[in-house]
Amino acid sequence: QVQLVESGGGLVSPGGSLRLSCAASGRTVSTFPLAWFRQAPGKEREFVASINWSGGIIEYTESVKGRFTISRDNAKNTVYLQMNMLRPEDTAVYSCALRWREYGSSPRKGPSEYGYWGQGTQVTVSS
Repeated sequence: QVQLVESGGGLVSPGGSLRLSCAASGRTVSTFPLAWFRQAPGKEREFVASINWSGGIIEYTESVKGRFTISRDNAKNTVYLQMNMLRPEDTAVYSCALRWREYGSSPRKGPSEYGYWGQGTQVTVSS
């Protein structure tokens, strides 16, 4: 069993930055793909970014390219999302997810591909 716990959300002004963390416990996740999703009020859950087990294959949704960076520290069992140049439309609950496919490298954007989820952290971008 894997538990995922996000942290780092908050209120930030447009143009500001936040760094989200997602710490895994229960077992090592160094050989599994991880991803970040977000869900704004009244909208469906949306793929944000994914990273394969080694960190060598990364995928972003178009709207965050050049602004967000996903990374992982396998020694700390943690995945990160550095968010820069934040916009009001980035406001959402951000959740990390793990795909139960050891050494999986093909990027997956569908929530159904991921079997473990954190509880989410709120990110609000507002002046």
